[in-house]
Amino acid sequence: MTPRLSIIIPAHNDAAALARTLVHLATLPGVERSETIVAACGDPATTARAVAGRARLLRPPASTRAALMNAGAAAAGGETLLFLHADSFPPPDAFASIDKAMADARVLGGAFAHRFLEPRWSLRAISRINRMRYRITRNYYGDQGLFVRAEVFRRMGGYRPLDILEDLDFSRRLKRMGRTALIPVPLHTSGRRFLARGPWRTFCFIVWLLALHTLGLATQPYAERYRGPEGLPPGSPWPQRRARRAGMAPGEAA
Repeated sequence: MTPRLSIIIPAHNDAAALARTLVHLATLPGVERSETIVAACGDPATTARAVAGRARLLRPPASTRAALMNAGAAAAGGETLLFLHADSFPPPDAFASIDKAMADARVLGGAFAHRFLEPRWSLRAISRINRMRYRITRNYYGDQGLFVRAEVFRRMGGYRPLDILEDLDFSRRLKRMGRTALIPVPLHTSGRRFLARGPWRTFCFIVWLLALHTLGLATQPYAERYRGPEGLPPGSPWPQRRARRAGMAPGEAA
């Protein structure tokens, strides 16, 4: 039977978070009418243990989030594609909400409202600022659970081969094609990147990246800094912070 929904999760050295998300997905009503595809790179043994038969595991020959999501979409059979971060938790009625939004033939895709998982005041404040942004602009990020009709995704050519801000680029292109829907119930995503690097420091860095993107200036050179050290889970502290915590000067060898 063709699944109504294909859930695509890119994972890069992120087995622990992935396992929690897969366990959560298995509890959601309507999951039996969906398929879950994990497109992963790095750390093959622990990623396989995290998946543990709960999803189809792909290992594309690429490491960027855009390439992983495109590989997952190429293998998907669902009528609608839901792109989910490995540390994101959809609300209990997520699948019914997507079905309701897509029942309107004019809607090409959309996203959920966003809320950080951790109850920190700084994260709550950043969530409120972010909420104003996407309600006004209808530009969505990947940690909101972007969904799109599979046919529309393929007509768009999928995600562009960007190292960073591929979700914003995709959302803007989708909005130009037609109507999008914002599901007001929040999807919870871990704020671990903000907590590890400093909430306001990370927020300002992202705002700076968005300003560069809006002005048409290069953002790709900063992709590695945003993703964090190679070989570590997403959201790991920046090298300078890790060095200071270890009592070393930045750049000093361990």
